[in-house]
Amino acid sequence: MRTRDTLFVQDGRLKIGGCDAGELARRYGTPLYVMDEAYIRRMCRSFTEAFKQESLAGGVIFASKAFSCLAMYHIVAGEGLGADLGSGGELYTAHKAGFPMEKVFFHGSNKTPAELRMALDFGVGHIVVDSLSELQLLCAICAEMNKRAHILLRMNPGIEAETHAYIRTASTDSKFGMAFDGEGMEALRLAIREESVVLDGLHCHIGSQIFDMEAFLRATEIMSDMFVRVRETFGLSLGILDLGGGFGIRYVDGDCPTEPSECVRVIGAHLRKVFAARGLSTPALILEPGRSIVGEAGVTLYTVGVVKDIPGVRRYVSIDGGMGDNPRYALYKARYETVVVDRADEKPAGPITLAGKCCESGDLIGVDMPLQEARRGDVVAVFSTGAYNYSMASNYNRNPRPAVVLVRGGESAVMVERESFDDLCARDRIPEWLK
Repeated sequence: MRTRDTLFVQDGRLKIGGCDAGELARRYGTPLYVMDEAYIRRMCRSFTEAFKQESLAGGVIFASKAFSCLAMYHIVAGEGLGADLGSGGELYTAHKAGFPMEKVFFHGSNKTPAELRMALDFGVGHIVVDSLSELQLLCAICAEMNKRAHILLRMNPGIEAETHAYIRTASTDSKFGMAFDGEGMEALRLAIREESVVLDGLHCHIGSQIFDMEAFLRATEIMSDMFVRVRETFGLSLGILDLGGGFGIRYVDGDCPTEPSECVRVIGAHLRKVFAARGLSTPALILEPGRSIVGEAGVTLYTVGVVKDIPGVRRYVSIDGGMGDNPRYALYKARYETVVVDRADEKPAGPITLAGKCCESGDLIGVDMPLQEARRGDVVAVFSTGAYNYSMASNYNRNPRPAVVLVRGGESAVMVERESFDDLCARDRIPEWLK
């Protein structure tokens, strides 16, 4: 594990945000998501301060898909960030939290009419249009509601980012965005012609968990060429370039993420350079970090149940959670680090496979992971689970989703209540003819 001032081992016991991990497990139960508020705020400030340091117009918007709940939007708003929202549910949650809607960029590759109407009703700052079909729908809804929407058009730069295929979002074969020569040009013509929308800029997103800054620099170059084409073809100088997010974090040894300040410095300098070389003014830059803000802030706590040795094969350490609260191994073969929270300073006893309780052979958190000697009743911590764990959790096998607890300065409080068995049945109905 990588330690910091809010995540460290003291007298063999894991401390998160000044709280003892074992005590958190006993107080709130397991599985339990624990989020470190100080670290979340630190990462938010790293991005926003870098924009100020580099004197860049634009700003930072939090990618809500990484982790969305009412309390998170309070933190994000307090740190001065905008929000990237990708569904009606995220939009409703942010609005309910009192988030400033003018700082919202509303995303999604298949927004429904109801979601677009909600976005217009709430007064979101920008709608990021993903296709010509969506633009046509939005124009019709704007006319119907007598509204005018500020928009960005999502273009596909055709970049094969070095990441897992399932989280690569800008290759030529992608459900996201438009090819500039083709659907993109048609959308530009419509957006410029229609009075119900105001075209402010272009958007792209190349993928997630990316360490190679060159991919972002290449995206900047390709998008700047699109800005030139827009000016030459339509006489329009666009003011916003949204490069998305996707900055990688550390999950295991060997992962080498770039610090937020360096990400902003490198991208900002290249942005100025390539736009100046093309005779264009530097547009306002929007970045959409999500995982890099909350990923390493999260730790998930589990209680060990069955420990099963298969001689010459492997040792299974089974926990009371699994793919229902963390599907990333099943989806991407994601890797994690883990410790026994009350003996975190002991050397690992050997490689284990951390197995979940769902009825799937693929329900694993990791294979051949180093871990201290684990026994029934021990609490284990899995690190860097703040992003895409709670947000992708399910009720598979009718398991309730865990609670989320926020910690800071030795205090803890619930951000999201644990689901109960009654919650699982709350919306079930038995048709009269079955009674």
